[in-house]
Amino acid sequence: MKPKILAVIPARGGSKAVPRKNIKDLAGKPLIAWTIEEAKKSKYIDRVILSSEDDEIIEVAKKYGCEVPFKRPLELAQDDTPGIEPVLHALEQCPGYDYVVLLQPTSPLRTVGDIDGCIEKLLTSGEDFCVSVTESDKSPYWMYKIENDKMVPLLKQEKRIVRRQELPKVYALNGAVYVGKVKKLVQRKSFIDASTKAYVMKFSNSLDIDTELDLLFANIILEKKEICY
Repeated sequence: MKPKILAVIPARGGSKAVPRKNIKDLAGKPLIAWTIEEAKKSKYIDRVILSSEDDEIIEVAKKYGCEVPFKRPLELAQDDTPGIEPVLHALEQCPGYDYVVLLQPTSPLRTVGDIDGCIEKLLTSGEDFCVSVTESDKSPYWMYKIENDKMVPLLKQEKRIVRRQELPKVYALNGAVYVGKVKKLVQRKSFIDASTKAYVMKFSNSLDIDTELDLLFANIILEKKEICY
């Protein structure tokens, strides 16, 4: 039997670094529209919903075909609200699903192929969670803390690696796709545990919009793609 899958797009109105970030124009569309449109193409997702406390974001999401079955309580839309709380709240409001997919609107370069690839990896693995990652361009083996104005390696090594080719590959969460079994997520309140599977996304699809500079980069990339098409 095909599992029932709910996609949740969380988008609150407050944003310090980039005001009104979630509806900021990006290559001719609001930022959030890029995520809504890709999610609606998925062959696995049964329903795409928005979680927001902001009336303007709600109207924009509806315009692009996203369901808004509830308005998020203000206490779940604060700067210090843990990211998992809006997802758990959405599951309470929309029960009856086997899996939930968290799609943050700050990953506009993420494609339906990335979304479905992450879902497929979880469904075939038998595990409870799968999250998207990307290979890091900054290795922690070449990172340092500064103590008493001196360089202290972040990771202790018996022999310092000096050639990039010898560095182990390392991966970072890119925030684009989180998939989990609903029952397990409600229990553990996290998509990350010792058995979480990793879905590797291309670096070029993994840009996370956190600053005005990120927004500029995304505009350039998307406009170049339009020219290529």
